[in-house]
Formats: sequence, C-alpha cells, structure tokens
Amino acid sequence: MRTLDQAFTGRAWHGPTLMGTLRGMTVRQALWRPAPGRNTVWQLVLHTAYWKDRVRARLAGERGSRFPRGPANFPAVPEPADQRALAGDLELLQECHRRLREVVAALPARRLDTRVGRSRWTHRETIIGIASHDLYHAGQIQLIRRLYASRR
Repeated sequence: MRTLDQAFTGRAWHGPTLMGTLRGMTVRQALWRPAPGRNTVWQLVLHTAYWKDRVRARLAGERGSRFPRGPANFPAVPEPADQRALAGDLELLQECHRRLREVVAALPARRLDTRVGRSRWTHRETIIGIASHDLYHAGQIQLIRRLYASRR
C-alpha cells in the first residue's frame, strides 16, 4: 500500500508524485502538446486513471467492468475542456486511486505471490507495476510542464 501512495500522492524520497506533478495545473498547461502527435498532460491524467481502474478490476476479479470514459487506454479529453472539466478529471483520477487502494487493502497477504487470473503476473508484481506506471507518467508530466514553461 505504501508503494502505491508514495508514487501517487504520499511523501516520497524520489521527488514529485503523480498528484504532485499536477498541483496547480491550468487548463492551458494541461492541453498543451509538446509536439504533433505527442500526449498532453490531460491525456496522461485520463490514461493513468484508466489503468488504475483496469488494474483494480483485474485484482478484484471483475469481468466486464468498464471505465466510464472512452476510448480505452487514452480516453478523450471532454468538451468543453475547461477548468470544471479538468477538476472533474483530476477527481476521477483520485477516485480511481482510492478504489484501487481499497482492493489492494482487502487482498490477503497469501495471495500476493499468486497470479492474477490467467495473467503471467502476480498480484504483487501488478501492484508494483501500477505504482511504477504512476511514476513513469509523473516524470513525463514534469518534463512537459518544464517544456511548456521554457517556450516563452
């Protein structure tokens, strides 16, 4: 559990957490694209929420569960893309993390080293993987924000 929180919002020795990189984000920053075909920060917010939800469903053994937005993997930024919508998507990300935490907290320790369904990955590897996913995208977001600031 601590690993999930250190990557998402807790105090961490490694630097900014995923939510830390999003603190103070404006709509303009969230929509800025560093180059044609590259993701925006907003797209990364939805992508990380999507994968938190998918991992939660896998760990919980849910079949047929659907993320509330589409398309899969990189859900579309809502229209209009305004401050209210951004706040809603940041809340969606936090809710997906909260729900993932609940499933992880309910996992018996004896299941951590067993495979998730038919996957080749164990529960432990999957949990560490989603925390790593947060940190990977936190680094991307930091870079995008610095590029945005340096363009002036």
